[in-house]
Amino acid sequence: MHELDFLKAIHYQRDSLPGNSERTVPMSGNKELAVWLYLFNASLLATHEIDSAFWHEWELFRLPGGIQLFLVLNLLLLVVVFFGFRQVILWQRGAKAFSYLLAGAGVLAFSIHVIFMASGHPAFRLPLSVALLFGTLIVSIAQALLVARISD
Repeated sequence: MHELDFLKAIHYQRDSLPGNSERTVPMSGNKELAVWLYLFNASLLATHEIDSAFWHEWELFRLPGGIQLFLVLNLLLLVVVFFGFRQVILWQRGAKAFSYLLAGAGVLAFSIHVIFMASGHPAFRLPLSVALLFGTLIVSIAQALLVARISD
């Protein structure tokens, strides 16, 4: 596929037969849903990271370099997330691993921030901040459970 037609790519996957790398077949319902859950979870996590900049999360984690290191780390994370999304869309090698990685990141983000809130830290207490964290947890669990049901 030279050009990525997003909606077509989500509904179809490449045929795994040798010599047929350009032939596509309809994706199964679970694989297609896995793509949408990955996209939604990545969007929730990216929006949380925008919220994290508001709350100066680098100070919470005591990152040396402040916002500069925070931005570099987020750039690197987004490269991994976008590459994983490509693998999931095409259901290529590592699709399940990237899905689990993103789901794990969502559960971890929720857990870490709940610990910060429980310890009395004032950050991430706005209604939408809390909603993003709970939404990420729910979508991450759904994503992991769904991907576990998919056989390659």
